[in-house]
Amino acid sequence: MNGLTKHIKNRLFLELLCGVLCGLLVMAQVTSASACPFCSAPSLTLTEQLSQSDVAVLAQWTEAEKGTLDKAGKTVFEIKEIVRQADKDKLKVGDQITINRHRPGKKGNLFLLLGTKGTSTDWGDPIEVTETSFHYISQAPAPEEKTSKRLRYFLKFLEFPDQMISNDAYAEFANAPYEDITPLSKELPREKIRKWIVDPETPVTRLGLYGLLLGLCGQESDVAFMEKKINEPTKEFRLGIDGVISGYLLLTGADGLDKIDQTKFVPKDVAFSETYAAMQALRFMWTYGDERISKDRLRQSMRLLLDRPELTDLVVADLARWNDWSVLNRLMEMYGTGDYDIPSIKRAIVRYLLVASKGKNKKGVGPDAATSEKAKQLLDKLRKEDPKTVRSAERFFFLK
Repeated sequence: MNGLTKHIKNRLFLELLCGVLCGLLVMAQVTSASACPFCSAPSLTLTEQLSQSDVAVLAQWTEAEKGTLDKAGKTVFEIKEIVRQADKDKLKVGDQITINRHRPGKKGNLFLLLGTKGTSTDWGDPIEVTETSFHYISQAPAPEEKTSKRLRYFLKFLEFPDQMISNDAYAEFANAPYEDITPLSKELPREKIRKWIVDPETPVTRLGLYGLLLGLCGQESDVAFMEKKINEPTKEFRLGIDGVISGYLLLTGADGLDKIDQTKFVPKDVAFSETYAAMQALRFMWTYGDERISKDRLRQSMRLLLDRPELTDLVVADLARWNDWSVLNRLMEMYGTGDYDIPSIKRAIVRYLLVASKGKNKKGVGPDAATSEKAKQLLDKLRKEDPKTVRSAERFFFLK
């Protein structure tokens, strides 16, 4: 496989992966850029659905009728408990509610009915519950409560036997900003988290969160445990391993990053997805690591990935964002040569030069005057030698 074919194959994989993850984020309607970076979640948690409803009742399924071409189906419920309604509403225990669509069930099955008020109540899809899951929902802290306080409640229900409850508790963590998870570090169930990480029954979508949590509460004895998980032989994509690597780096700092360099970055035969996951962990530590690993040390590891052409365009963009101007000469040596003779890489290098040519910003961040001047000269050179690529790179370049 030649360099271009390999690059295209891996880029297609990366685009597919990003598409899947972005789709999960859209489904999750994540509104905070700082929500758990390694998690996926359903559209709305149960407490969010409850808080957005004007009316909420616990009801028993009574009967249902399927629809026909001429007539809509219907389902009848009997109210067992009123959770929420406006003072002017007249609902009471024992009343019947008829929803104009068919919902199969058995007599006595419990459902949570949520409605919004207009000229009449518009009932949403009935949510089947048990007595346990209903109490879980009704007793949960409201979304208006402080997030870290709410998470202490949901922490008890991670991997709860009732899947509806455990899924929802996970979703609460998935939607929570990372900075609201960290105050729980001393309360996290360390031994349980270790078991969840290796339990084949644990949904793989939760592995990233659990790896991160173990990094927050782990001890020295957990280092070897995490290394074993990180270094499991694989050629397949492992969902959540980026979260495990991030947790490992939180726990081990620069010493752990030395090992990640040697196991994920330096070897050329490591699966692309594993290297990319470790790269994601670098980005996590840059944003959330609170100097657990110095910025210079993180830059050092990111520079190693310039040797991976399938990642080079992403690496160059990160190095520019991280104000690493030490590779300017190296990038020009790479430009248009061998496995680096790929449009996306050349555009990334041009954009790196564009950022460097602007010098320091208003906050004093950026390259020194000599580096900025050199970048301008190199840009002028490329405008003469490869004007098409420079125009393409400048077309969608926006410097904030």
